[in-house]
Amino acid sequence: MTSYPKPVGLGHRLEALEAAVVDCRRCPRLVDWREQVAREKRAAFREEEYWGRPIPGFGDPAARVLVLGLAPAAHGGNRTGRIFTGDRSGDFLFAGLYRAGLANQPKSVRLRDGLELRGCFMTAAVRCAPPANKPLPAERDNCAGWLVREVAMLGLVRVVLCLGAFAWEAALRLRVALGHPPLRPRPRFGHGAEEPGPPWTLLGCFHPSQQNTFTGKLTPAMLDALLARAVALAA
Repeated sequence: MTSYPKPVGLGHRLEALEAAVVDCRRCPRLVDWREQVAREKRAAFREEEYWGRPIPGFGDPAARVLVLGLAPAAHGGNRTGRIFTGDRSGDFLFAGLYRAGLANQPKSVRLRDGLELRGCFMTAAVRCAPPANKPLPAERDNCAGWLVREVAMLGLVRVVLCLGAFAWEAALRLRVALGHPPLRPRPRFGHGAEEPGPPWTLLGCFHPSQQNTFTGKLTPAMLDALLARAVALAA
């Protein structure tokens, strides 16, 4: 992917937003759950210190591809402090990003493990791990402002790759929150669904959950095809 100059001062603004996200306690149910998981831990990670806080986005400030997920996994991002890092969904996704030239390595297991995203930024519609991976509508809405502020800073984004129907709907709401008229008819999510901008093209992708990857509903080839499409649209 072509390298674009990073907007001056954006790194500091993203860092300030990250600090605000990490301190958020707006949703009592999510706060209780994320902290309970961090205390009780999974047996395989009993020796690790869990993050147990909201998760900010991360990646290249000059990103032209935005990868949008649902929320951190209880024992993935909620443990490591970075979305998709340290779980099976992330293993599948980062391998694809690496093959597409959007990441410098095919796996990420913890913060500061050398992972760098190139021309890509990754974030989530909801920043805390929700029970059963199902945020309540009020929790979704409480988190929406973080996504609006984050994406408003990433002015070079040309493609939003939505991992699952929840992310697709979040991106449609985000589009309106950024000042663009709602799309009519409202585009439906599907794997390979594509909706042109402005301000960016939406691409739909099945979520890389084990439910989808272990059953073959989402294969590496299917992910590669969509990532290649995202890179082409972002060029």
